[in-house]
Amino acid sequence: MPPEQPLGSRAPHFVRRSRPLHLSWQVGVFVVGLAVVVGGVIMLPLPGPGWLVIFAGMAIWATEFVWAQLVLRWAKRKVTEATRKALDPKVRRRNIILITAGLVIIAALLAVYVGKFGFAMPWNISE
Repeated sequence: MPPEQPLGSRAPHFVRRSRPLHLSWQVGVFVVGLAVVVGGVIMLPLPGPGWLVIFAGMAIWATEFVWAQLVLRWAKRKVTEATRKALDPKVRRRNIILITAGLVIIAALLAVYVGKFGFAMPWNISE
């Protein structure tokens, strides 16, 4: 795993040198990040990559704010742990068994429905 970058602003040196310029830079980064995060939140119930856009907004904030850098580091650790756990052969075997059992149950219920009502849609059945 590559070493983590130091926390802090990644603004250009000439921006960090001037306090008013750095403050306006931070406000700009915050506004752009906020717009991206709000767009991601709007996409959550709608079709679209909501979580991906939210993390993109967090990455924008992380270019300037330590709290966002810490949140992204925590999220990356959790994703790495989940990936490692999902690739564990025992967990994969369990997931395959559960998915197969679920599909068998759904197929059995569908067979019972088709056997009793035929291929009629549920809202067209008059019993």
